[in-house]
Amino acid sequence: MTEGVASAYRTLFQVRLLHHYWLDEGATVFDLIADPAKRDTRLLTYDVRKLLTIEPTRATSRTLAGLRCVFKPTTLGCVVAAPAGAKLPTDAAFEFVLSTNSNELLDYTALTLRPRKVYELFNVAEDKLYRYKENVPLLSNLTGVTRGAGANARLFLSREIPAAGANDPVESLVLDGAALKQLTGDGPGATLQQIAAQSVDLPVYVHQADAPAIVPPPGLAGAPARGIKLSPDVPDDVFALIHLEATRAGNAAFSFVDGAGAPKASPPVYEVHFRNRATVWTYRNAKTGAVTSTEPDPLPLTFFGNAGTKQKPSRGFVTAQMNGALVTRLISDIYV
Repeated sequence: MTEGVASAYRTLFQVRLLHHYWLDEGATVFDLIADPAKRDTRLLTYDVRKLLTIEPTRATSRTLAGLRCVFKPTTLGCVVAAPAGAKLPTDAAFEFVLSTNSNELLDYTALTLRPRKVYELFNVAEDKLYRYKENVPLLSNLTGVTRGAGANARLFLSREIPAAGANDPVESLVLDGAALKQLTGDGPGATLQQIAAQSVDLPVYVHQADAPAIVPPPGLAGAPARGIKLSPDVPDDVFALIHLEATRAGNAAFSFVDGAGAPKASPPVYEVHFRNRATVWTYRNAKTGAVTSTEPDPLPLTFFGNAGTKQKPSRGFVTAQMNGALVTRLISDIYV
């Protein structure tokens, strides 16, 4: 007779990776769809694994195994579970790498036009090679922000969206007082399109300030302004990096254990929201290519619904109108 060992697990935390191209209903943001049944159905048909792979780094995999924790990808992102009754170190830290599975992700995601070059820089003073990748977001429960309060509080791993900067690139998200706005071209002097009069009504999307400023060591020249440092644990094809720590001083809502290291009774659900691209819809004669009409303002690209009043763009047809090295607007040509 063989012996069996029963082991119960409980959720430590969840990460949800939500892309609004596949969730929004035309111009209506998913979070503002009035019918809760429709929102539930939309989530049931959503599978982020077609777009992104999320995996723990090798160091995190070893840490999880040592703590007898389990990592599992899900259709919405991932879940990490710990043995029931377990106590975790209050300084435990986990990192997860996001990489792309589909070119559609780049076609329909705002702020993916920026270069993501890998830099290899040798510091003679240290006799050491440094590797960086520019414009990669670092999303963390140590710097993320909330929307709502109490039982309605939502935990976003993005930082707070900043005010406009002089050299912000096209598609940058900025706060203007209470309003959420987006640049329709490269700064300086780019037009700002209002997304919502009250930014608190919408999720905190991944934005330009989520790529942290890079501070190279003394004597190292040529590092990019923003991005992450690459390591043997973080591959060159990283799209975004998630860093989670067991406790966050000053904001326990983002912690996934209590002061004694026990998993929280209500485990946190961390949210990462990717904003869908908005373009100027230009209608052309299918035979001659001549422009017949143009929508006055950029409209969001979505799988469901139609943000305009006419035929919506086909997939993948997005071009950047340039003035020298600056993007002046993004265009979707629609042939009718």
